[in-house]
Amino acid sequence: MARANAAYYATKDPFADFTTAPEISQVFGECLGLWAAMVWDLMGKPSPVILAEAGPGRGTLMADAMRAIGAAAPDFAAALRLHLIETSPRLRAEQATRLDATWHDDLADLPPGPMILLANEFLDALPIRQFIRHEDAWMERWVRDGAFVERPAPDAPTTGAETGTIQERGDAALAWVTALSARLATQGGAALLIDYGPATSGPGDTLQALRHGQVADALADPGAADLTAHVDFAALARATTAQGPVPQALFLARLGFLARTAALSAANPRQAPKLAMAAHRLTAPEAMGRLFKALAICHPDLPPLPGFAA
Repeated sequence: MARANAAYYATKDPFADFTTAPEISQVFGECLGLWAAMVWDLMGKPSPVILAEAGPGRGTLMADAMRAIGAAAPDFAAALRLHLIETSPRLRAEQATRLDATWHDDLADLPPGPMILLANEFLDALPIRQFIRHEDAWMERWVRDGAFVERPAPDAPTTGAETGTIQERGDAALAWVTALSARLATQGGAALLIDYGPATSGPGDTLQALRHGQVADALADPGAADLTAHVDFAALARATTAQGPVPQALFLARLGFLARTAALSAANPRQAPKLAMAAHRLTAPEAMGRLFKALAICHPDLPPLPGFAA
C-alpha cells in the first residue's frame, strides 16, 4: 500500500478520484484557520509560531484558512510561519500558486518551536497491516503478484475471533501521531486531525481503492488508484494526549460552520443552494457528518480546545 500510494500521489491528480472537505466548502478551511487562531491564543500567543499542514492537497484548505486568519486574527497572521508537509513535486507546484510556504518531506523535517498542525484526510492514506483469523491462528496478509498471500507474524493479534475475521492495524499512523505528540509535549502546541473511521476499535476490512471516482480493485494496477483505510481513532487516542474524537458534524457546528454558511448564503443568494448542499454533505449523519471525526493532539497543559469542550 505504501509504495502504491506514493506512486499515485506523485503521478496522478487525486482530486479526480475523490473530493475532500476543503474542495466542497470554503467554510471548512475558514473554520480550521480560526480554530488555529484560537488555539494560538490559548498557547499564550508565541511568536514566531509554526502553522503546518500535513498532506495539503491543492492548498485549498490552507488558502481558505489563511484568508480567514488575515481578516479575523491579524496578530496571528503576523506571528505564524507557514510550513507544508508534502512529498509530491506536482502537488507542491500547485500549492505554490496559492500559498507562500516552506515545504518538507516529513514531520521530522519541520523546524523546532511551538506549532499548530492541521491534517485533513492524511492518516487514511498511510499504509495499514491486515491480519486474518484461521481456526487455530492469526496470519498476516501480504500482496504478491497481484494477489493476497498469508504469512505468520510474531506480532499478530492474540485475542480469539471467529474464523475469517479480519483485523487491521494502522502502525504507520500510530507511529506518526506518536512522534507528533512527543514533539508537542516538549515544544508546545496542538494538532487537529480530521479523517474517517469509527470512534471505537473493531474488526473489519476497510481497505478500498478509488479510481475516477469509483470503487476499484485495490490489487489491480498499483499506483493507478488511491488506497485508503479507516483510521483507528481509539488507538491513536490511547497512545497520546488527545482530545476527542468527536463527529465532524458536532465539531464544525461548535466552530460556527453553519452560522458562517448562512451568512455567506445571505450575502450571495445565487450561491445559497450550492452552499446548503455543501453544508449537508459535510455535516449530515448519512454523509460525512458522523463517519468523519476530529481528534486533537496537544501539549498536556492546554485546556479543552475549541470544538472539543462540551
